[in-house]
Amino acid sequence: MNPVRRARPEDAAEVLRLRQVMIDSLAPRGGSADWHAESLPGLRRRLAEPDGDFGAFVVDSPERPGKLAALVVGTVEYRIGRAGNPHGSVGFVFSVATDPSARRQGHARACMDALLDWFRARGVRQVHLTASPEAEPLYASLGFKPKPDPLMELLL
Repeated sequence: MNPVRRARPEDAAEVLRLRQVMIDSLAPRGGSADWHAESLPGLRRRLAEPDGDFGAFVVDSPERPGKLAALVVGTVEYRIGRAGNPHGSVGFVFSVATDPSARRQGHARACMDALLDWFRARGVRQVHLTASPEAEPLYASLGFKPKPDPLMELLL
């Protein structure tokens, strides 16, 4: 397996491709990828900020030069402190994807380990994510536990 590395601005198109793989696996409705062009500049800017609150870790495809085998992305968010997390730093994992040709090789786990280390280095004491049923065993093996979530959403 290729080593995990921090994603760079030149990886942005591949990051979006793998994000689309994840989106399609969650909602297989043939979703459009026409949002990629509009997202690309902002993603490149974020990937160019090595000390920012946006962390993306990838594994290069061993068989396909210039392509990524796997991706994990998360952010550090601030929330007002509380017992158990007085500094209010919360990690949120929002994209975990493996190219279909590279699944079951440990890439997602390796990327998750790198992201969790990155969170720890930033003082994060709790990490949230939303898991698909297929990914729950991976997250459980890393120590994540299910939690009732009263999440609500408003689209503006």
